[in-house]
Amino acid sequence: MALEIHMSDPMCLIENFNEQLKVNQEALEILSAITQPVVVVAIVGLYRTGKSYLMNKLAGKNKGFSVASTVQSHTKGIWIWCVPHPNWPNHTLVLLDTEGLGDVEKADNKNDIQIFALALLLSSTFVYNTVNKIDQGAIDLLHNVTELTDLLKARNSPDLDRVEDPADSASFFPDLVWTLRDFCLGLEIDGQLVTPDEYLENSLRPKQGSDQRVQNFNLPRLCIQKFFPKKKCFIFDLPAHQKKLAQLETLPDDELEPEFVQQVTEFCSYIFSHSMTKTLPGGIMVNGSRLKNLVLTYVNAISSGDLPCIENAVLALAQRENSAAVQKAIAHYDQQMGQKVQLPMETLQELLDLHRTSEREAIEVFMKNSFKDVDQSFQKELETLLDAKQNDICKRNLEASSDYCSALLKDIFGPLEEAVKQGIYSKPGGHNLFIQKTEELKAKYYREPRKGIQAEEVLQKYLKSKESVSHAILQTDQALTET
Repeated sequence: MALEIHMSDPMCLIENFNEQLKVNQEALEILSAITQPVVVVAIVGLYRTGKSYLMNKLAGKNKGFSVASTVQSHTKGIWIWCVPHPNWPNHTLVLLDTEGLGDVEKADNKNDIQIFALALLLSSTFVYNTVNKIDQGAIDLLHNVTELTDLLKARNSPDLDRVEDPADSASFFPDLVWTLRDFCLGLEIDGQLVTPDEYLENSLRPKQGSDQRVQNFNLPRLCIQKFFPKKKCFIFDLPAHQKKLAQLETLPDDELEPEFVQQVTEFCSYIFSHSMTKTLPGGIMVNGSRLKNLVLTYVNAISSGDLPCIENAVLALAQRENSAAVQKAIAHYDQQMGQKVQLPMETLQELLDLHRTSEREAIEVFMKNSFKDVDQSFQKELETLLDAKQNDICKRNLEASSDYCSALLKDIFGPLEEAVKQGIYSKPGGHNLFIQKTEELKAKYYREPRKGIQAEEVLQKYLKSKESVSHAILQTDQALTET
């Protein structure tokens, strides 16, 4: 049964120290233990815009992610909170709260883009949190990250007007949920009331025309439309009177604006019911372990000076997952053979039957844990390793049989050799007695169980090595008899 993770509080997943990203190993260990599919919801936006409050509500808590009331950014890096999914049994809801964008204490915005890109790439639902309205600055900021197509390698064509298969984009990018905080405008367009979704679609609608000014206006909108075919918009009123906002974490619902409480409820309900399991190209569902590998892949790519490349990241993930799957399969094989095989085996067929059973189980383990082994290169590697394991066990079986039989012959024939040295058979009729005793000891040797496949060969080699002794006893016997 899949392991259910209970984190009482969030913890830092990706530390941002002096604008350098570093993965928190303790958080990775928690992810590694999650075998359930994960629904990953990440939130990004300007600092001090209430992102953490929404994420706490998704976790079903009032407190958790840091909610501050000062002008200084609190959340640094990316924090994670893994909780049981409230709607879907055997699924884990992974919440990612990110460092606020536009912090004036930062040297430049490069670090912002890195955090933004990580949230985008790790999530299955991407919450873009802005204030008051959808303006050109917010659109440009979102566009600046999604425009990293050359680095992300998710799309090959620069022609944004070309009709694309929406499912193709969706296989790379998360669903977009745009949240507008402290919204105080009327939802009207040309005198007609509109829904938040219609307001978002209108804000992202390109204009007609081909001059440079129109092209500059359309470019970010076409890009966003292309990368996020599934979009949703929520508006939020001010939560409470300005003086009470500093205590937002501790305010009960009856001290908040009723409209705000209802809006938060609708937002959470939508996220719980519509956010999908994190899925990679090819329909590969992501569990905690795979999410951990994605985190490592992306952060390593950024740390090396490059923003992540989706195709390369999936390839790197496949390398890690499949290498680990091969090791798990080999470990299973070794465990099974270690439990079932006692060398030497009586027959080669018995040994091969055990090998084939363990081999089949090992391949099943690999298939269960493998990931996007398109050309079956890792399965072929596993088969090569298993062939080597078979050759090795057969060789060790031969050696074990030879060693055991040699020791057994020494034990059984040792007294006879000592008697020969003492001259007991150096007398008339001694040769017949020697042959008779040899046959008795051979019979005793044959009666011993589990000598293995080398039993006869080792015996014949031993007897051949003693032919000169038998011949010497015969000559002595004949000489003494003649006299």
